[in-house]
Amino acid sequence: MEKETQHILVVDDDTRLRSLLKRFLREQGFAVSDAQDANQALEFLNQYKFDLLIVDVMMPKISGIEFLKELRLENNVPVIMLTAMGETADRIVGLESGADDYIAKPFEPLELVLRIKNILKRAPIEKNDNQAPLNLGLCLYDVIKKELTTKQGVIIHITPVEQMLLNILSQKVGQIFTREKLADILGSGQSPRSIDVQITRLRKKIEKDSKNPRYLQTIRGKGYMLLPE
Repeated sequence: MEKETQHILVVDDDTRLRSLLKRFLREQGFAVSDAQDANQALEFLNQYKFDLLIVDVMMPKISGIEFLKELRLENNVPVIMLTAMGETADRIVGLESGADDYIAKPFEPLELVLRIKNILKRAPIEKNDNQAPLNLGLCLYDVIKKELTTKQGVIIHITPVEQMLLNILSQKVGQIFTREKLADILGSGQSPRSIDVQITRLRKKIEKDSKNPRYLQTIRGKGYMLLPE
């Protein structure tokens, strides 16, 4: 069966850049739509399913960061932030807001395509379909469905990167993963510092007391490990 074309949405107020990206990505085999601002992007998202978004940070009315925070309330679609703001602090803000990758302008188009493909090809870690959800105190994590829920079945929103972190750590429960190893598995755009950010955000969703974690533990000087019930 022929593989379904993956659909990308480019969100940027720069008409020329949108046009160039749309043309280039289509040449690479993607279906591409484009939006001139966050409001138009939200309209598209209400009508179509996208496999990945490329979002500019500096946009009028609603910034890319504000758009991403709103998006993450109900949508886990992978997002690459594309921006002229390439300092470390800016990258961390983007990652904290739920971005999967962050690439600074000017950029090499082929590098962008590689990053897109790296994100899209990440497959769930293979598990037995009958595997029971991990018991994380007040929460349950279903490795197969990649869903974090309360014991009452209420879904807790987690980003694609947070899903991947939980899947990686649950692959070998009780084993220590270094920050560098996790960054390497997650792919481009990640760093040991960004892993710390993602772990902190994830703990706030899992732990009863995120400052004294029981399930997602830090092993000082070594890394992180998952210890479900």
